[in-house]
Amino acid sequence: MKYKDKVSFVVPMKKENAEKVILIVDDDNAQRDLLSRYLTRAGFSVLAVANYKDAKPLLGHANLILLDVRLPDANGVEKVPEIKSQFPEIPVILLTAFIDVRDAVQAIKQGAADYLEKPVDLDELVEVIQEQVGIHLSENIEYGNLPEGFVCYSDSMKKVVQDCFRVAPTNAIVLITGESGVGKEWIARLIHQFSERKTKPLVVVDCTHLPETLAESILFGHETGSFTGAITQQKGQLEEAHGGTLFLDEVGELPLSVQPKLLRVLEGAPFRRIGGTKDIHVDLRIISATNRNLEIEVQEGKFRQDLFYRLHVITIHVPPLRERIDDILPLAELFLKPYNKTLSPSVQRLLLRYPWFGNVRELRNAMERSAILANGPMIMPEDLPDLIQNYSDWDEPQSPSTLRLDELERGAILNALKEAGGNRTRAAEILGISRRTLIYKLRAYGL
Repeated sequence: MKYKDKVSFVVPMKKENAEKVILIVDDDNAQRDLLSRYLTRAGFSVLAVANYKDAKPLLGHANLILLDVRLPDANGVEKVPEIKSQFPEIPVILLTAFIDVRDAVQAIKQGAADYLEKPVDLDELVEVIQEQVGIHLSENIEYGNLPEGFVCYSDSMKKVVQDCFRVAPTNAIVLITGESGVGKEWIARLIHQFSERKTKPLVVVDCTHLPETLAESILFGHETGSFTGAITQQKGQLEEAHGGTLFLDEVGELPLSVQPKLLRVLEGAPFRRIGGTKDIHVDLRIISATNRNLEIEVQEGKFRQDLFYRLHVITIHVPPLRERIDDILPLAELFLKPYNKTLSPSVQRLLLRYPWFGNVRELRNAMERSAILANGPMIMPEDLPDLIQNYSDWDEPQSPSTLRLDELERGAILNALKEAGGNRTRAAEILGISRRTLIYKLRAYGL
């Protein structure tokens, strides 16, 4: 090879990432060697050079490029447009010992996929590379491929996914609980996708928009002339879902008048369309969801007790976003992806401390709004909704001696790092959070 004296090539030791080639361009011999060895152990093939001149012939052979900002023969930020013009599909991650928000904004604007500060956190680097080249090992090892856009980094959401995969192959009736906006329909779709009914319809019924006067017709169908306005025969949603899954979203809103008829179907009885004389049998699975406490609804006479017992054979609870801290920034990044925007460190900090009472729905709306209003490629604090910008951790007055929540958190992180001897993986275990979340928080607090 012409460049064999200038280029190091390392064969991967693990098979998972063997087809992915990472090109490292860094004039620091020790840093280049460290990155090469670590990425090799992570399973990647590695090309490593010390300057941009030697990198140029290799650009098209890489799946991802790690480019130092300060090279002896080039400025990494200035070379990004050149690389992207020739190889637009190859992500470029810039590395620098002198991080500056203005440089980061400029780099992202020029087309860089990310901008990392030296000394690089190696585990974080592997995660970033896997995301950029389309490898999601942490999600796929145990459960198979999750749907595109399904974020599952927090332990609590991993538990939800475990439950989904356990229940999916069965025909058990499932009740999904959780606050409004947490993504209950996503969970219903996940169960259906991994069930034996996946090739059949998933019919969604939004019970909040089910008028009491039309509820029976919508669910069970009607015959021509069965009531005023019934000018044609109409199948109900239960028939439409035959062979598949019927998802009753916000089932707590289901009118009491149709609850007995639905109960009989759940118990295996046939039904008739309004005005019909023919018994109809359906083979379907019912998944329902609610943001209400149905036990209280039963006590208050707003929901039938016998139907409640039939619906909650298996219950899966989706936790609120404020209890899934690990998922907040990955979700925000997902929502910004169509806009080619990224988050500034100060915005990351604001997103992590905000309680998200509107859950994932509120986060999506906030990110879409911010992406539209942002002037540059990076979301800044002033681009966020006022409620998020100005959120205070405590509504009640505090005494001067009372520490703010973020100060307590920062102190806890520092103590954990001290106890762990600087080992971030061990510090994350001490704090009871994922390593990824710890990295985000370290960035946000400037540690």
